[in-house]
Amino acid sequence: MDEQHASSAEHPPRRTRVAVVFGGRSSEHAISCVSAGSVIAALDPERYEVIPIGITPDGRWVLESGEPERLALGPAGELPAVTGDKEVALRTSLGSGTDLVVHDASDVPTSLGEVDVVFPVMHGPWGQDGTLQGLLELAGVRYVGAGVLSSAVGTDKMYMKLLFSAQGLPVLPWVPVRPGEWERDSAAVTEAVAALRYPVFVKPARAGSSFGISRVDSPDDLGEAIRVAEKFDPKVLVEAAAVDAREVEIGVLQGLDGAAPEASQIAEIRVDGSHEFYDFEAKYLPGENTALDIPADLEEHVAAKVRALAVQAFAALDVEGLARVDFFVFPDGRVVVNEVETMPGFTSTSMFPRMWAASGVSYPELVDRLVQLALSRPTGLR
Repeated sequence: MDEQHASSAEHPPRRTRVAVVFGGRSSEHAISCVSAGSVIAALDPERYEVIPIGITPDGRWVLESGEPERLALGPAGELPAVTGDKEVALRTSLGSGTDLVVHDASDVPTSLGEVDVVFPVMHGPWGQDGTLQGLLELAGVRYVGAGVLSSAVGTDKMYMKLLFSAQGLPVLPWVPVRPGEWERDSAAVTEAVAALRYPVFVKPARAGSSFGISRVDSPDDLGEAIRVAEKFDPKVLVEAAAVDAREVEIGVLQGLDGAAPEASQIAEIRVDGSHEFYDFEAKYLPGENTALDIPADLEEHVAAKVRALAVQAFAALDVEGLARVDFFVFPDGRVVVNEVETMPGFTSTSMFPRMWAASGVSYPELVDRLVQLALSRPTGLR
């Protein structure tokens, strides 16, 4: 064996170091943990070295367990949480990259080494909304998924709908209820909502996983629904109900090497009468009350419209990496964009990976593609 091959055998190529960041301060903390467990399990250990970083509900960054089982939903629906105690900090040095430093109260700070890419499996505010993305941009660290602006707009349903309307994309009629507006002038809010016609849905403007959402059939129940939504976000959105519409979703992936975005198979969610809508239990604790059809049974011209609008919505938000786009399809074939999720759920039952699996892209292949997309793009203006 010559000297070059002997050296290669003694020092194999360094694996790509992926910091999977999850948890956080939002109401979706537990779902973020479950998603992260699935991502960690899917990363090929021969190619990637995973550093599991949890963010506690009070905002501390800690070195967490890399065991996917600890991050899974319990058999009776118990929710996982970040509980590590070894705090972690990003340290950036000009010319030497960015590494992670562990601060243990019982020992001196130690470095975990340089990070090549961050996979922020974060849902909701303080993670999915551009805040974490901005931190990573400042640190010069590549990361999976949408950038600062598209993450922020994609999290705020009010501004998302304003942008879609400006781009000519069809959305349902809606009314914003800004912080304190209901207390200041409930009569004006009630009058504005009446123009939407009941039933309506009241939802937090910047929350996900169906937390804080209520269906309201009468103005008598509007105030209580707003107060429920305000527990998750002081800014509330009231939206006309999509009566008799079907709910369909589609996954979009950024194209490789500058190619156009790709759309997955379309899925339809069917929820029986035990749920008023596709709520938290129906999403994450599926049973006989929730059915999923992939591909959705749509006429081809309707399916083509969904695919085209999904790619348009992806481009309108300037999304990078991935997105799940949700739609309402009415009996007359009309298609309306509901919302875009720039970091959709990645649990084993989540729609995004299941739609791509039905499209021929397995879960590990999907995770690998997202990491490779992140590694191929620079930080900063692009």
